[in-house]
Amino acid sequence: MIVKEMKRMALCLFLLLFAGSVWSAAKEDRTEQRVDSVLRLMTLSEKIGQMNQVSSKEDPTGQLTECSNEEELIRSGQVGSMLNVVGVERTRHLQEIAVNDTRLHIPLIFALDVVHGYKTISPVPLAESCSWDMDLIEKSARVAAEEATASGIQWTFAPMVDIARDPRWGRVMEGSGEDPYLGSAIAKARVRGFQGTDLSAYNTMAACAKHFVGYGAAEGGRDYNTVDISKQRLRELYLPPFSAAADAGVATFMNSFNEVMGVPATGSTYLVRDILKGEWNFPGVVVSDWGSVAELIPHGVAEDKCDAAQLAVTAGCDMDMEGYCYVSSLEKLVLEGVVSESLIDDAVRRILRLKFDLGLFDDPYRYCDAEREKAEILSAEHRKVVREMASKSIVLLENREGILPLDNRCKNIGIVGPLADNPDDMLGSWCARGDGKDAIGILQGIKQAVGKGVRIRYAKGCEIEGDDRSGFSEAVQVAENSDVVIVCVGENRFMSGEAASRTRLTLPGVQRELLKAIKETGKPIVLLLSNGRPLVLDWEKENIGTIVECWQLGSEAGNAIADVLFGKYNPSGKLTMSFPYNEGQIPVYYNAKSTGRPYVPNVRYVTRYLDCPNVSLYSFGYGLSYTRFEYGELKLDKDTMFPGEKLRIDVSVANVGNYDGEETVQLYIRDVCSKITRPEKELKGFKKVFLKKGERTDISFELSLADLEYVLADGSRESDPGLFEVFVGGNPDDVKKAEFILVQGDK
Repeated sequence: MIVKEMKRMALCLFLLLFAGSVWSAAKEDRTEQRVDSVLRLMTLSEKIGQMNQVSSKEDPTGQLTECSNEEELIRSGQVGSMLNVVGVERTRHLQEIAVNDTRLHIPLIFALDVVHGYKTISPVPLAESCSWDMDLIEKSARVAAEEATASGIQWTFAPMVDIARDPRWGRVMEGSGEDPYLGSAIAKARVRGFQGTDLSAYNTMAACAKHFVGYGAAEGGRDYNTVDISKQRLRELYLPPFSAAADAGVATFMNSFNEVMGVPATGSTYLVRDILKGEWNFPGVVVSDWGSVAELIPHGVAEDKCDAAQLAVTAGCDMDMEGYCYVSSLEKLVLEGVVSESLIDDAVRRILRLKFDLGLFDDPYRYCDAEREKAEILSAEHRKVVREMASKSIVLLENREGILPLDNRCKNIGIVGPLADNPDDMLGSWCARGDGKDAIGILQGIKQAVGKGVRIRYAKGCEIEGDDRSGFSEAVQVAENSDVVIVCVGENRFMSGEAASRTRLTLPGVQRELLKAIKETGKPIVLLLSNGRPLVLDWEKENIGTIVECWQLGSEAGNAIADVLFGKYNPSGKLTMSFPYNEGQIPVYYNAKSTGRPYVPNVRYVTRYLDCPNVSLYSFGYGLSYTRFEYGELKLDKDTMFPGEKLRIDVSVANVGNYDGEETVQLYIRDVCSKITRPEKELKGFKKVFLKKGERTDISFELSLADLEYVLADGSRESDPGLFEVFVGGNPDDVKKAEFILVQGDK
């Protein structure tokens, strides 16, 4: 009876899945028929107009190249998409022009850089990645999508999935750090969050994987700069998160500004036509970055806009963002036989398909609901999500003196520093329509968290930048009259993000001097860092026993920080980008290779510095808790693995401290001997587990042959038989180790 019921249920499930796949295929076929029907009606000029994206002149996110009247451009059929237009009223007005005043009534797509929130702002993406919490990262992107779509936006230029190892590059704040495995997992989570399961739903939006590809490897960490990477490194390090985004169904890709192997990415047939649209069979839209088609001219590979348009469209760039190269040149190039109209048709077909998928042809005004805009923006539920996200993004770097969490013995709390009462800078860069007036600063958050019996004293001390020390005396006085001093320092929100590269990563201005002055009082210090990139903290680590990396946490920053300071939430964040001892080490990252002369203490002719350790100050994967976790020895289910098998790794983890808490258990491997050199450790899995104090649990991982493979320059994958090491722990420098042998051939 039970067997029959199970068979019946299995049959029902199969029929449901089959019906779903048939429906999906039918829907796709219908969309293609509708796309073709529109395409057949279009003139060449109308097609090219769809390939032009124009920015609103009211709030541009780049340098405007032309200042044409956007409404007239729409009426003339020269615009397929607008960016930087927000609000139901404005988007509806422009959509009405497109639908009512053009021959074919094709709706516009409205786009915006909704990177980590629209009005309710989540932590910057680098901070979010430190949570290692894929479900919550997805929820954060969902909040952003719900608010942005309520305000007329259907397309976000996010997630940024560039792997970055150089904290001098300001845009590290937009990404997920230095590791391609973790970066790939986060890319999928963010795509799911933005797009949901139905792109035509009123509260989902098209995501955009950017910047394709290698932008995070800019030489010297200088934005827009040259990139020089091998094909093997390109495939091993920089492509995986983009491939993961494509696998997750991301609707669009964006070209990067940089060159790769001597060819600017926007004009690279190898990257876009061969890999993205060829190998990966990507069906969506490829949009240029701001002006990057026109920038083929100063790159030195195009003589003029006509030449640039030819290179970009041939390479596979479907839409020209704020470059005006396509609308000025493509028709001429087609009529002269230089560019095939089939390339134009392919690009336009992708753009139209996206518009159909978003439901814009069925209802051009589906994202223009004024009542929804009022109800969903800055809702209590959204603030709850971003507060949790912010709490889980915080990384406890030091707690040597056991000051944290603060308890009821602290009756006088001093708060000093330029970021203490500064909600605007809590938002971080690329905060869309976020407003500091809607954010909770650190001072406000702490005041709301403490009881009436606690006295709060505050002094700014100094500015974020500059050399004004006139506020030091007041700050010192506050410290002297306090049981504990919370020092709030770091970067303003414009010091990271696009066009925000820095060569000096110590605390800006005289903030370190302020910290030294507070230290001289002898009072216990809790150092809070608000920043968008890893900083140089060598002096701070040596001299301050309590350091909390808060990042730029968004609208609920102050509340989340207070939750951590007072023990309402036990910090669980783990770094996703290594912190250097000094700038001369950069790039420094955990998954380095040993070289032919590995480091040996007190030996001269090995890979090392004379004046600095090889390793980072704080490594990828590092982060403390108020409690302590203890790992048992690793147990492998076999010591010899054949290609068709999976290897199981078991480890016990116990909370042996005094607080309940979460631990991110990390799995790494090392291929001891292979055809090409391999890193000393590579992340291959992680699990986040909550344990009450005194609780123990068993964690299991599985490794397959695919996990042991590496990629070659041509994109093929290989694995070598022989010895592998496997490591499990709370960070790559504190692990348990075991070994197994991979055997070639069948068992």
